[in-house]
Amino acid sequence: MDYKFYLDSLLKYLAEGILIVDKDANVVFYNEPVTDLAGISMDEAFGKNILDLFTDLTPETSTFYRVLKSQKAMIDHIQTYTNRKGRTVNILTSTIPLIRDGELVGALEVYRDLTQVKELSERIFELQGSIYNKTGQGKPAKGNGTRYTFDDIIAESEVMKSTIARARKIAASGSPLLVYGETGTGKEIFIQAIHNADPVRRKNIFIAQNCAALPKGLLESILFGTTEGSFTGARERQGLFELADGGTLLLDEINSMDIELQGKLLRILEDGVVRRIGGTRTTTVDVRTIASTNEDPARAVDQGKLREDLYYRLNVVTLVLPPLREHPEDIPPLVNHFIAKYNRRMRKNVKGVSGEVMNLFMKYPWYGNVRELMYTIESIMNEIEVDEIQLNHLPPSILAAEAKADPDKHSTRGTENLPSMRQALHELECDLIKRAIRAANGNRARAARLLDIPKQTLHNKIKKYKITWDTVTGKEVPN
Repeated sequence: MDYKFYLDSLLKYLAEGILIVDKDANVVFYNEPVTDLAGISMDEAFGKNILDLFTDLTPETSTFYRVLKSQKAMIDHIQTYTNRKGRTVNILTSTIPLIRDGELVGALEVYRDLTQVKELSERIFELQGSIYNKTGQGKPAKGNGTRYTFDDIIAESEVMKSTIARARKIAASGSPLLVYGETGTGKEIFIQAIHNADPVRRKNIFIAQNCAALPKGLLESILFGTTEGSFTGARERQGLFELADGGTLLLDEINSMDIELQGKLLRILEDGVVRRIGGTRTTTVDVRTIASTNEDPARAVDQGKLREDLYYRLNVVTLVLPPLREHPEDIPPLVNHFIAKYNRRMRKNVKGVSGEVMNLFMKYPWYGNVRELMYTIESIMNEIEVDEIQLNHLPPSILAAEAKADPDKHSTRGTENLPSMRQALHELECDLIKRAIRAANGNRARAARLLDIPKQTLHNKIKKYKITWDTVTGKEVPN
């Protein structure tokens, strides 16, 4: 095989940049054909020391120098610097030592552009800061950052009533809380309700941060804050723990947080002291930390995704939300609630669903839980022109599940409009993908996990069926 041809082709169109230096940090290979982040050519880079190419870096801030010194890899590290063309760029780098026959010969770095992500996160952070800014009395200037209370949770089943009763009991405890539930079970609604049931904390702010949404470096600076000059481009600013002082901080998808960062979180939970990145001064905060996960936390510990000591600290109080299939008694009131909601939004007058539809809804497994039920109703309401939802209004996936559960029920139907097997499978697959994207709120990686397929497979199928976020919810597809 012509490996050189394949490698050259890969390097030609690679969106990531590659830099290789020798053990003295002099460039021996450089490839960046697409992004031009460094602002230099291979001829300019070859043979030069990395500090001569990037003059605002020092041996202390250069990932190459740090890796060459420690001979340990630095994965997903954020760097900000001014390139040769005077442009300030933010990159996410992974730098690894190159060791041959036990001897250090250099280091390799793969990097990609993070400028837009970092700028967007900082704008969001600044917006959070303005919203969560406190008055002299230690109260938020506007609201408390929540939308839901226990009165907003629709529950007629005993299991949900019991879950709500337990959540009310633990609301005022102040202890860290771990909330576990499948995607779409309403974890944040419950957590906001818990905050608003706390007689003291409800007067202060509630902040939610998704741990899977940002790389380690950005998440760390957003949680703990930064000190001016701690790294290139750093400014003096509070982190979310300081902003949430007196209130509640939700860390969603805690199992996606970097293990090293989990250790720093554990220290804050144990002593309530925060130190900004690059700073020496500590600040004592009174924050109730609530973590949530859609993965069994014990399994996450076994798989190395969640630190065992952090799990035990969070597991002082645990709330498990049952999947919708375990409390189908709540499906009828939820259906009526969502129909009323979309009647108001879409100016329609749908009165309900037929008995056949409700029976089918009660038997359907709803793997996307309440969120999947809500999006199913929303999808139907967009196109319905009569006042009652019938079987023919349902998406193919739900009808297919019914047919699989009761194949004889459909055996005598006419065949004049019977689709081909290929067409039916394509329609089913397309609908499943749309539902997964809805349930994952546009996050393709999460949608792939819901469907239990590789992310690349999902990406190819989205292209195949020409599925856009437009066709699903009317919004642009997030990456």
